[in-house]
Amino acid sequence: MSAPVVIFAVGNPSRGDDALGPECYGQLEKWLKNEMLAEQFELIEDFQLQIEHALDLQGRQLALFIDAGANTPGPYTFQRIAPASGAAYTTHELPPEAVLQVYVQTEGQEPPPAFVLCIRGETFELGEGLSAAANRHLEAAFGLLNSLCRQPSLAAWERAATPVSA
Repeated sequence: MSAPVVIFAVGNPSRGDDALGPECYGQLEKWLKNEMLAEQFELIEDFQLQIEHALDLQGRQLALFIDAGANTPGPYTFQRIAPASGAAYTTHELPPEAVLQVYVQTEGQEPPPAFVLCIRGETFELGEGLSAAANRHLEAAFGLLNSLCRQPSLAAWERAATPVSA
């Protein structure tokens, strides 16, 4: 049986602030174990999203994608997403919306409600570590993650979502 919530943490630990996803993964894994919540969540870490990640959405109640963003308003955004219709994608590097669309195409049904937590990054140079600003943004985002994981429900997550600018 699958955990009700799947969390994807995406990023390259060798590219500066692109390591925000993997860093968040490591902290969240420890926190969930300490809080005795680990059985409710499946954590998946990868450099980038692939078509195969659509299979990880099967049997879930909620999905969360965590990634760094270069132009994200600081410290982070948290938004509900939908499948991207008509998106042109390859077998390499998909946005979360395209993973949802692959699920629709392969499963013939709507994916679980999905959200993106995009944490603002500042520098993405090869061989760099996390910037001081990215560490502050991660700390702020982790506070939200604690709240989300304590209340893993669609209603609670929708209340926490950042309004989308028109």
